[in-house]
Amino acid sequence: MATVHVAGAATGLVLALDEPLSFWGGVREHDGVIVDVHHPQHGRCIAGSVLVMPGARGSSSSSSVMAELVRGGHAPAAILMGTADPILVVGALVAQELYQVLVPIVVLTPDEYETAVHSARITVEPNGQLLFE
Repeated sequence: MATVHVAGAATGLVLALDEPLSFWGGVREHDGVIVDVHHPQHGRCIAGSVLVMPGARGSSSSSSVMAELVRGGHAPAAILMGTADPILVVGALVAQELYQVLVPIVVLTPDEYETAVHSARITVEPNGQLLFE
């Protein structure tokens, strides 16, 4: 069963990343576009998506980028990960406190992760249950 790190409900189209992503230096804060030129999904926008990624990479500053994405309305609807990342969790919790906007973060089992990357749309329920389409 998935492990909920930030509880909440969200629905959105899946953006599955092939590699981990650092939000700091990897995502443009004012529009949610992946700007890391070495990332396979360079140029894609994470805003409003259910972001499915193997893990996060990089700096503790990713938490502030996460909060800024939320503040500007360019954050993912939810983040589903193969491995936990406390830095993004901190950013989501700070944004929830400051802006009253919730971005659920859930760490998936390997089977759930495999299903998620091949789904078109996912609904995340507050208890971590996932509905794959």
